[in-house]
Amino acid sequence: MALFLRFASILSLTALVTSQLVVNVKNKGGDLIQENIQADIPNDLVRLSFQRLDGTLVSILIDFQTETKIQRLIVLGEQERDEGRYQVVCFVSKFNRNDFISSDSMSKLRQKNPGTIRTPEEDLGIEDHTMNLAIDPKKSSQFSKHIETMCAEAKTTTFTSVLDIKGWSKGSNVTYQGLMNFARRLNTEKISKCSQVSKSSVPCACALDVCIGWYPCGLKYCHGRDPAGKIINYRCGIKTCSKCHHFTYQVQDRHFCLWGGRS
Repeated sequence: MALFLRFASILSLTALVTSQLVVNVKNKGGDLIQENIQADIPNDLVRLSFQRLDGTLVSILIDFQTETKIQRLIVLGEQERDEGRYQVVCFVSKFNRNDFISSDSMSKLRQKNPGTIRTPEEDLGIEDHTMNLAIDPKKSSQFSKHIETMCAEAKTTTFTSVLDIKGWSKGSNVTYQGLMNFARRLNTEKISKCSQVSKSSVPCACALDVCIGWYPCGLKYCHGRDPAGKIINYRCGIKTCSKCHHFTYQVQDRHFCLWGGRS
């Protein structure tokens, strides 16, 4: 296989630093996207970034220590539509450890043919997220210490949800109410879609999609025998997936949601 995992019995010095993988992926429309995936073992992080054809910069950070995923979009404005230079939006959600291989496993991933166009083995479809809470990046360390830096420009556009708060509070030392103290409720479910609002200065529900065309979503195990003939399982590769996330969130004015079909 073009991609494989190299598991050394002795931890090498190269595994202690950040490793990087650049992957060429075709999206569902047949367009070529280049993904940059980095593993940071000391901080137990994985970062994934790419630029969409419309110019939107997508950066995703997975914090395994706090089971938090931060998805930041820098949406470039269009001058002919009187949009600003760009908008920064952050979506913070509870991360399931089984959705992505660990930072340690990610650091051991190698490519034999870097120029090959990758195709995921499984399409996981679209997951809908209603982001009905806003959080202040400067007061977000209860969720992840990385939000403040990553979402510094999204002072009023960093969102999470009640469902995510409930997920973090399970099995945690911080209670549901304790986490809710760091969030502000929004009326995302009750307000009209921005496409249905004609007046300015009226809160409305905007939407953005984040589609990851290829990522390592699990490890593969093979069967073999040890020197004594006993059947054993060992890691022999990775499983790859694609997935889209559809985020609905509140904006204070329809002019902050001018991309419409671009989402």
